Amino acid sequence: MEKELVIYNTLSRKKEVFKPISPPHIGMYVCGPTLYSDVHIGNCRTFTSFDIMYRYLMHIGYKVRYVRNITDVGHLEDEVAGIGEDRISKQARLKKLEPMEIVQRYAFGFREVMSLLNILPPSIEPIASGHIPEQIEMTQKIVEEGFAYVKDGNVYFDVEKFSKNHNYGILSGRSLDDQLNNTRELEGQEKKRGRLDFALWKNAKPEHIMRWHSPWGVGFPGWHIECSAMSQKYLGKTFDIHGGGMDLIPTHHTNEIAQSVGCCGATPARYWVHTNMLTLNGQKMSRSLGNVFLPVELFTGMKLAADSSSATPSQAKLDGKHPLFEKAYNPMAVRFFMLQSHYRSTLDFSNEALSASEKGFSRLMSAIKTLDKIKVSEKSDSDIKALKQKCYEAMNDDFNSPVAIAQLFDGVKIINSVADGKEKISEEDLHLLKKLFHDFVFDIFGLKPEEKVTDNNQLMNEVMKAVINIRSQVRTKKDFATSDLIRDELAKAKISIKDTKEGTSWNHEE
Repeated sequence: MEKELVIYNTLSRKKEVFKPISPPHIGMYVCGPTLYSDVHIGNCRTFTSFDIMYRYLMHIGYKVRYVRNITDVGHLEDEVAGIGEDRISKQARLKKLEPMEIVQRYAFGFREVMSLLNILPPSIEPIASGHIPEQIEMTQKIVEEGFAYVKDGNVYFDVEKFSKNHNYGILSGRSLDDQLNNTRELEGQEKKRGRLDFALWKNAKPEHIMRWHSPWGVGFPGWHIECSAMSQKYLGKTFDIHGGGMDLIPTHHTNEIAQSVGCCGATPARYWVHTNMLTLNGQKMSRSLGNVFLPVELFTGMKLAADSSSATPSQAKLDGKHPLFEKAYNPMAVRFFMLQSHYRSTLDFSNEALSASEKGFSRLMSAIKTLDKIKVSEKSDSDIKALKQKCYEAMNDDFNSPVAIAQLFDGVKIINSVADGKEKISEEDLHLLKKLFHDFVFDIFGLKPEEKVTDNNQLMNEVMKAVINIRSQVRTKKDFATSDLIRDELAKAKISIKDTKEGTSWNHEE
């Protein structure tokens, strides 16, 4: 018998036995992207982690309503202070486009990246601008309850008044005094009573593009109220799981809890689940260090998007090329790499780690193919039922995918040993082993076998890349006879090569 599912709850800062509100139904809300630019690799880690949770919960029999929003308004440049220009409006102004054109452009890229990583679409994907009435209604209720005030067309949540009877830092574990002492004084906040107060509704200046009528004048919603209103609409006042990256804990999720308690008297979710940060070669990713990268700079298979009218500008320029990486990687190898670290652990990207994961992924897929070729015996030398139990125990321990993968590789050893004739397996255990690998590798972990290259142009590019690399090596060794031979043989196939200071290029004459 497998152990009960336990989940680490940021709210209590400990693992808790998972007890849904209305089993077998589960409500899960995850904060989605703000589509003012290409989806970044940190988003991919978060959404991959919650995809694993979503898949596993469904696998063990739950009916999950998974809501992941898209933010298209109200996310200001300084999200902590709640000041600055709206990120999407700014992009629209700079590119001389409508805000919805910006959102649509980056939505294509976001969904393509999610598809390449085999991330299942959520049950509902609400857009913030499509839920303005719900946000206005919730804001009105908070004002009526006395936890918000109106100033010059702006509506602010009164944090200090709320904190008299409620724990504002319940999620972050920080006291109100600590938060106040670590909040800087900012210009343009004279309308607010307290430094920690945040906007539920903002008055729109004449030049602001996205604006709606409200009881307080023409304006737009604050970033935090959006998720509170949308999660409540589709999952109710209190639901089971609320998730996102750990960077959302101190401000966004803290304010979501305050809003919901201020409006309805209840914390919106029972279990708060957060993914950890990414690093690159041991360093925190930041634009100032120049080590931030996008999925399109890491993945193979992005060229199709670049050839389509839906491609974003960055996709049109990039096809798995980044100076920090030696090569591009199959998205499934990257997904497998992400699974090898627990979602609450720091995930460090490096050439060595990605290369090792690529080899491990190939080894896993090769073992699955071998399963169909091995012969059965009357009895088994290994305990497959115990292996299965260990896999489920790992996932029931806060979705511990790296431990579950380690157990699967114990299964890979069994498969290879049976295939080599060093071990025996019964027909019953072989069926059990096949089902175990299918359930975990494909259904739960969402991995897919690498697709073979079928595009002749892509195949030709790969072959020529290898040939030019070999020729470059022999030229470095001053073996010009071999270099000329390669050039001449290519010429017979009507392929000409040209050496320049920038490198070697090739052309095929029709």
